Amino acid sequence: MKKNVYFIICLVAFLNALSSCRSQDNSIDRKPAVAGQFYPEDKAVLQQTLADLFSKAVQPGKAKNVVAIISPHAGYVFSGEVAASGFNQIDGEKEFENIFVLGPSHHVAFEGAAIYTKGNYITPLGPVPVNRELAQKLIKGSKVFIERDDAHAAEHSVEVQLPFLQYVMKKKFTIIPIVVGTGGIKTCEEIARELKPYFNSRNLFIISTDFSHYPSYEDAKKVDMASANAVCSNSVSVLLDTLRHNETMKIPNLSTSMCGWSCVLTLLAMTENNPHVSFHKILYKNSGDAPVGGRDAVVGYNAIAVSLDQEESDQGFNLSEGEKKELLSIVRKTLDKYLEKQETPVIDASSISPALMTPCGAFVTLKKQGILRGCIGRFDASEPLYKVVQSMAIASATEDPRFRPVESSELGSLEVEISVLTPMKKIHSIDEITLGRHGIYIRKGGRSGTFLPQVASETGWSKEEFLGHCAQDKAGIGWDGWKDAEIFVYEALVFGENESAKQ
Repeated sequence: MKKNVYFIICLVAFLNALSSCRSQDNSIDRKPAVAGQFYPEDKAVLQQTLADLFSKAVQPGKAKNVVAIISPHAGYVFSGEVAASGFNQIDGEKEFENIFVLGPSHHVAFEGAAIYTKGNYITPLGPVPVNRELAQKLIKGSKVFIERDDAHAAEHSVEVQLPFLQYVMKKKFTIIPIVVGTGGIKTCEEIARELKPYFNSRNLFIISTDFSHYPSYEDAKKVDMASANAVCSNSVSVLLDTLRHNETMKIPNLSTSMCGWSCVLTLLAMTENNPHVSFHKILYKNSGDAPVGGRDAVVGYNAIAVSLDQEESDQGFNLSEGEKKELLSIVRKTLDKYLEKQETPVIDASSISPALMTPCGAFVTLKKQGILRGCIGRFDASEPLYKVVQSMAIASATEDPRFRPVESSELGSLEVEISVLTPMKKIHSIDEITLGRHGIYIRKGGRSGTFLPQVASETGWSKEEFLGHCAQDKAGIGWDGWKDAEIFVYEALVFGENESAKQ
């Protein structure tokens, strides 16, 4: 009897321990769904297949500073060379903050866009990390993004792009896998509004789509050229007009001109008003060009690269006088409504400039007769600048622990100052730091610390002292801790209602 009781106690303890271990990691990786169908499931065979495809592909350099590509998602035997030619234009040595992969839904009908947040994507080449934190933030921030695991379960449009990324990228990267299920133009535009803050040289977008489906070889070439030209016009209306025109031509067996048109439309909705964006046609083929492909009913494939002018990319982040006034106005309107009615005013994002849509950290400072009345900010660059400023305005007025909350009767006597922290840039040498101009953010393990740019000027520290004090006093990793830590730099744009802007 005692042995049975002892056995039961041990069994319960074991099950509790097992349950505890499982609860520590609730991630569910998305396993390959089409390996062995669209591409080889054996790792060595897949690596060799990719090497062969890239050896035949259009060589790098046809487009520079690539921030997006349009790539086909058919079986590699049919579209692999075209896809490799597009991926070949990406700077594989670049360390992107995130890579957004958008593909159309082929199996599940739904409105909006489904982001996978449960775990990583897996391919025969290994795991592809998903930025789950950002994925969840996007879903919480907009109703257009949803969680639907079934949209990802059997979908190939995202999966087939990943081995190409794993082959070409030499640095670690994370993805945001998005399956677009909408058929509505307005929904695509909403997706674009939410993703536009991330359309910059620090991120990469992979747009997954095939072109014409099932016309004859010659008809496909004509239709696909028209569609590619429409994409390269960088105009939403031109693309939609072209797709409609293709339908009216009554081309035999043409079922669609572009199966991932919603993903392409989302891209154009982000780029069409940006004069620094350029589109480049890299390579066109259709399934009739493959050794195993017939020519009676084909599918078309285009590789198109999207680049950002290097001049625009290099000139850094700045705000016009009008944009600074707009941010100050947002703070004022927010304070007025929140302190009177405890409501946060809704800002029309369609009228917001690209600069104010850029994810940036920011501080909002409130002064009363020149004396500090509240100041709160954040370094996190995960939301558009205008949203950060709005939330920091409320926090400065109501959450600064050093002061009692601001009352509505004080609004008329308050002065507003905003400090915008330009996007952080990871550096690989301290020679890239300019004292007095750059703030630093040091990160090592779970510890981090920062100094604003003006700290170096106020203290007169040398560069090593600037780094040492930040590592020791702020990050808590010791005086020399910065030497094997990640170091980021940023600048601060400071402006207020009663003083001229300064950098």
